[in-house]
Amino acid sequence: MGLLTFIKSAGEKLFGKHEAQAAAAPAAASAAPDPGAANRAAAAAILAYIKTQNLATIGITITFDAASATVKVAGSVPDQETKEKIVLCCGNVEGVEHVEEEILVEQVEPEAQFYTVVKGDNLSKISKIHYGDPNKYLVIFEANKPMLKHPDKIYPGQMLRIPPRES
Repeated sequence: MGLLTFIKSAGEKLFGKHEAQAAAAPAAASAAPDPGAANRAAAAAILAYIKTQNLATIGITITFDAASATVKVAGSVPDQETKEKIVLCCGNVEGVEHVEEEILVEQVEPEAQFYTVVKGDNLSKISKIHYGDPNKYLVIFEANKPMLKHPDKIYPGQMLRIPPRES
C-alpha cells in the first residue's frame, strides 16, 4: 500500500485545531507551544482511537507530522483486513491528509479497494458501483466495522474499504 491520501478536512475529530496548528507552526519564540509535543499528543490520540476499535495489533507505532499532515504507522497485524482498517483509522481523522504505512501482515490476502465517499452517496449506491448489486451494501458495512456504527452514517470525504468480489 505505502502512501494513501485522504481529505484533510474530513474525519473523526480526535484533536483540536489549535493543537494541529501549534504542531505545524515554526518555533518562533520559547513561549510558543512545542510542535513536537503537539505531534506526539496527536499520534497518541490516533493510537488510542485504533485501540478503541479492538483491532489486533503487534507493536503498532504511530507518529504524526502536522506540517505535512502525515501519519506514519508501523507494526504487525494478523491479516490484510486489520491492516486496511488501521490505515483507515489513521486517515479518517480530521487534520490528516497522508498515511504512510509499514505494516507487516502475517496472513497475506487480496487487498481491498478504497473508495472516498462523495455527497449523495450511500452504501447501496457504492455497492452498485463496485459489485453491480445495491443489496450487497452490508458487505461494505461489515468490512468497515467497527469504524462504521450504522449503514446510514457515512459522510463526504470518508474513505471506505471495499472488499474484493467473492467468486
